[in-house]
Amino acid sequence: MNMMKRKREDMEIVWQTPANPPERHDYIFRNGIRYVKPYYFEFISHVKNRWAGKTVVDLFSDEFKGRPRDYYESAIKSGRIQVDGQNVPVSYVVQSSQKISHFLHRHEPPVMSWDVEILCEEPDVLTVCKPASVPVHPCGQYRKNTVVGILQAEYGLAPLFPICSSLLLTLMEAVHRLDRLVSGLLILARSASRADLFRQQIESGAVQKRYIARVIGVFPDKQQVVNANVNYNAREGRSTVEVGDDQGNCTASLKGKTACTKFTRISTNGKHSIVLCEPVTGRTHQIRVHLQYTGHPIANDMLYLSEFVSSRSAEGLSADRAAARSCSPPEPMSLEKGISDAENDSVEDFSIDPMCTNCPNLAPKGYEGNEEGLWLHCVKYSGPDWIYECPHPDWASL
Repeated sequence: MNMMKRKREDMEIVWQTPANPPERHDYIFRNGIRYVKPYYFEFISHVKNRWAGKTVVDLFSDEFKGRPRDYYESAIKSGRIQVDGQNVPVSYVVQSSQKISHFLHRHEPPVMSWDVEILCEEPDVLTVCKPASVPVHPCGQYRKNTVVGILQAEYGLAPLFPICSSLLLTLMEAVHRLDRLVSGLLILARSASRADLFRQQIESGAVQKRYIARVIGVFPDKQQVVNANVNYNAREGRSTVEVGDDQGNCTASLKGKTACTKFTRISTNGKHSIVLCEPVTGRTHQIRVHLQYTGHPIANDMLYLSEFVSSRSAEGLSADRAAARSCSPPEPMSLEKGISDAENDSVEDFSIDPMCTNCPNLAPKGYEGNEEGLWLHCVKYSGPDWIYECPHPDWASL
């Protein structure tokens, strides 16, 4: 494995570069939760125009609020934060386009420990059943705890392939997007040409998409078609529905994107309903917010239950752990205890980083490992000459 070494704080530390793929021994399983062993990592960015003129400590304190100011001061003084590869004083004023780097002990958020099941493997297509809570690609604090990372670690799939001399793309490019909390069918293209073909078919409307959801209440028996703009607020991380007045006026003033979803009830037990969801468009949180608009939000969707909070049942407050095959949420796992009780065979000792603000806990602060998946599951995608499907989850049986 191509590891790198660098002198920091008068001691030699070995850490992984982004090119190093995740490996099986990088994970620890405990109480139904998948953790990643902390590792050293270096984030590199260039100074944006709005950052220019700030001191380096103010830049990090203002823009990266996950750690306290005194940590950033110590990191700068010790050389863990550098500008253009050089140590600088805390008072150093950064300029536009300069390279800033932050060497740190990275703790990834935990995810539920369900397997990423391979459904169909073809020369240029791989379909899998994506578990809820696991993001598809590296994003934010997630890198190894992703579908692509787990496939690399557990199935030995190569992480990257060259497209041109200056560009590297993930070997398995997701043809469509599933939110982190959504489960079900995920189609991964293993070649750029296949990914382009899928993308063209989706954009032309030649692909039919089917999801199922478990919603609050008795959903209407007849098919419901929701044509309502979806406006996503990235700062709040949620969408809202926008519609014109009863006469259809003022549609030009709507800020959201046009969106259409068809809903058909599959079954109901009088308390919850299983609903087939067929999105015609693909907006952020479209199915979730359109179901809320119908008055039947997903039964464990805390983001969109809102006015239903006081009336929903205890069952609707959280995912069905028994049906989902998960255990009760664990206590935050410490690096100093519990490792020998992990579900895998790892008994590796962990070194506590003296400057890390997350040590000695395995998960970063704010991620206790008790997050659950939505009752929303992708079951089928079909195109002009292809069909891919995923089995229904247990919670879909009423």
